[in-house]
Amino acid sequence: MPEGDAVYRTAARLREALDGRVLTRTDFRVPRHATADLSGRTVITTASYGKHLLTRVEGGLTVHTHLRMDGSWRIMEPGRRLPPGDQVRLVLATEETQAVGLKLGMVDLVKDERQIIGHLGPDLLGEGWDAAEAVSRLRARPKRSIGEALLDQRNLAGIGTIYRAETLFLRGVWPWRRVGEIENLDSLVSLAQRLLDANKVHAGTVTTGDRRPGNQTWVYGRAGRPCRRCGTRISRGEMGAQPQERLILWCGNCQPR
Repeated sequence: MPEGDAVYRTAARLREALDGRVLTRTDFRVPRHATADLSGRTVITTASYGKHLLTRVEGGLTVHTHLRMDGSWRIMEPGRRLPPGDQVRLVLATEETQAVGLKLGMVDLVKDERQIIGHLGPDLLGEGWDAAEAVSRLRARPKRSIGEALLDQRNLAGIGTIYRAETLFLRGVWPWRRVGEIENLDSLVSLAQRLLDANKVHAGTVTTGDRRPGNQTWVYGRAGRPCRRCGTRISRGEMGAQPQERLILWCGNCQPR
């Protein structure tokens, strides 16, 4: 699933294509909003919040989309033939361009964005990023494993399996350690924010400082390979209760139990 940095970049592409332009055609291919028509309304802007996209249009409406596992937005020339089959979930077209949402996991049209993001924790890439609030939310459940807590978007919005694994490795924290046992929680949260912020303007995730293929990450995508620091084989497992189990990778030596 795309994480906060990738969603941030998607919002930037949508802003470039749609901001300030009048919609000439909209096509909501979801039953709930199949009859919605935003033609004639000006797009104000598109913002990201964690893993959510909020396209605000004239008249106090917001088009909310979520990429989930397979979704994406494609910017195309107007009139160009759309992808075949059931891939297209939403089209926002202007005279100059059209934004086509493919395999979107969520498509909503709302007047109050709080319906969508009101329950979420601070956005790691938001202008109003509040580290203290994120730490407070994490500490509210001290017996929970830090690995599960970091993926809970109600604590802080934007982290996925990649940044969870990389952040915990860099701080030397075993993924199953309880939140209440972590003294430097502020430092851990701060690092996660800096990692996402460093990657928000370019494609790909780099946490090692080395952008060469195969060298970008410390543990993610390296299960069974030697740790870059100590040579111990990187472990791979699953965290969370079914069916919400998610991939986790760690070094048993650098992140001691």
